[in-house]
Amino acid sequence: MQDIVIVAPVDVEAELDALAQRYRAAGGIGIQVLNAVGGKAESLLDKLPQQVRGGLTEATERALSLAMRAAQGSRRAVPKQTERGNMVWTTAMGAAGGLGGLSTALVELPVTTTVLLRAIQDVAAEYGFDPASENVQFDCIRVFSAAGPLAVDDGADLGFVSLRLTLTGNAMQKMISAVAPRLAAAMGQKLAVQSVPILGAMAGASVNYVYTRYYQQIAHVHFGLRKLAIDADIPHGDLVARLSNRMALRAR
Repeated sequence: MQDIVIVAPVDVEAELDALAQRYRAAGGIGIQVLNAVGGKAESLLDKLPQQVRGGLTEATERALSLAMRAAQGSRRAVPKQTERGNMVWTTAMGAAGGLGGLSTALVELPVTTTVLLRAIQDVAAEYGFDPASENVQFDCIRVFSAAGPLAVDDGADLGFVSLRLTLTGNAMQKMISAVAPRLAAAMGQKLAVQSVPILGAMAGASVNYVYTRYYQQIAHVHFGLRKLAIDADIPHGDLVARLSNRMALRAR
């Protein structure tokens, strides 16, 4: 005689409350500021000629595809890291990438993107999804590019990439130009010049830290909703709407 396995009913409301808490934890003041700056970077990209924008889009898609494959390949060789470990690792890489300006950032950014995608994959696996499957990989890239399941997140498309490149380009140079004279007056010209790489390192480290924390929390929300839809047999769209209502009520 076979044993009868009794599956406890899913407490949908409690699960949604937990996901809403994660969502609120992700959207702190740091990510709000960075998304605002990233949005401005995207508006600058919109002013580029269509042919140039098309080339950037295609290059970005290729880079994300390569990063996804690299992240998936790393699962066979590199054990899963803790979420705090991922933040420490990407923060250090951001500091190194920002230290030398755009040239070092362009080398560091694909590596950081791979680590972020691997972190998102690890969260997907935590909820029972196979990171090697095509649909889960699609979801991982969606988390990375759109940054969240709610409509309000759609304006942050690739905000991380846009922001990192902005902070190592003209925007960073303007900030350095504004700060350097004050530093020179306080510390002397030599120390002021030496401080320029430090500003870049701080910017790269800060952006990487905030976005790594954000992506990991949003991955929990995204794949938590997917799993809840399966376990509770409720349409995913309905759960997204209910989560959105919770966020709206809290914001009032």
